[in-house]
Amino acid sequence: MGLDKRNQELLERTPIGKNCRFHQLLDLEELQSGEIDVERTLAAARGVLDGFEDADPENTVDAIVGYWDFPVTLLVPILCAERGLPSADLKTVVRCEHKYWSRLLQSQVTDAHPPFSAVDLDSSAPEHGLEYPLWLKPVKSASSEMAFRVEDDEGFYEAVERIRSDVDRIGRPFESILSRVDLPPEVAEVGGHHALAEGALHGIQVATEGYVHGGKATVYAVLDSVDFPGTPSFLRHQYPSGLSEKVRRRMKDISESIIERHGLDNTTFSVEFFYDPLEDSLGIVEINPRHSQTHASLFELVDGVSNHERMLRLGLGENPVLPETRGQYSVAAEWYHRRFRDGVVTRVPTAQEVAALEESLDGVSVKVVPEEGQRLSELPAQDSYSFELAKIVIGGADETEMLAKYERCVKSLPFEFEGEDSLVDEGGPAEDDTRG
Repeated sequence: MGLDKRNQELLERTPIGKNCRFHQLLDLEELQSGEIDVERTLAAARGVLDGFEDADPENTVDAIVGYWDFPVTLLVPILCAERGLPSADLKTVVRCEHKYWSRLLQSQVTDAHPPFSAVDLDSSAPEHGLEYPLWLKPVKSASSEMAFRVEDDEGFYEAVERIRSDVDRIGRPFESILSRVDLPPEVAEVGGHHALAEGALHGIQVATEGYVHGGKATVYAVLDSVDFPGTPSFLRHQYPSGLSEKVRRRMKDISESIIERHGLDNTTFSVEFFYDPLEDSLGIVEINPRHSQTHASLFELVDGVSNHERMLRLGLGENPVLPETRGQYSVAAEWYHRRFRDGVVTRVPTAQEVAALEESLDGVSVKVVPEEGQRLSELPAQDSYSFELAKIVIGGADETEMLAKYERCVKSLPFEFEGEDSLVDEGGPAEDDTRG
């Protein structure tokens, strides 16, 4: 679902993918723009699948897979169940996607989670009962959308109003999915018009990736996520992690226990954490019932095979265990070139400029995010504090080499914005404002 050119190229280079034919099941515009009508989207997907099989008696649908967030994570299990194809059960995926339900399940097997409470957005006087600082986010969101760090009551009520204004875009489709699942009473009353308040975690952001096969969860990788200084916006996702083996083992054990408690099977997954090295503590940010397509190139650069390979094997009902291989680089990361204020894009790097940059630096690929004439605040799937200008995948011998390549890329990618000069910042917000 939502097959895009970049990931198709990665899929076709995997060992299993070399012997597969990949077909797009709806495009990203149909799956991520505006408010999704779940039944209409499912009907469109069924039409594509039926039309493919009807076109030639030799055509078969052997697997339906996806690596995007909502609604793909929830539509794939429905379509697979209808056709008897391997996939996670819808109810177990909902347990992960429903932030409040997931926290309840996490609390049954580990204390590595922040304090949390449900917040009724329809209440005239919403309450949370937690200490500040905290994060407020809808019970279902995607890509950190509508997630706000709150320092006091004033900030809490401001965040409530901001979430209220846009919660239906994902909340209504999510409630359509919830209607397909038997919910426990404590979850049934917390629907798409609720938010989750949870204590603010701190430390180093890290994540595990793994798969569930035969009911057993297995973590195969740990990655680091590094923020722009002084912001909650990602600067890069890096593989492999630089944490100690002891900490990585703890993350592995926690991840596997909570994934099995959610009942997931026949799927990849990722679990996001904060690790505080001063207190030697771990806190779970969230669970994703999918692997990250953001990391696919990183695994290919370091391990020689992208993490898509495991998704394909599971989708085809095969064992996801892979032989150990080595890639060309010791470390790799997807870096983000960001802007920290809104604006209309009047110039983006040309295809020729991007190609010349990629040719001049080994192990580098660049994807420009906005289009010329587009307002940044209209970009889909952005966090609440910044806008992506470019995603830059970089492989290197070490972090120092990667940073040098990233800085070269930022200086070489010309963006211009309406009413402002063309100089774009090379990092996070300036001290005195949020410069472009």
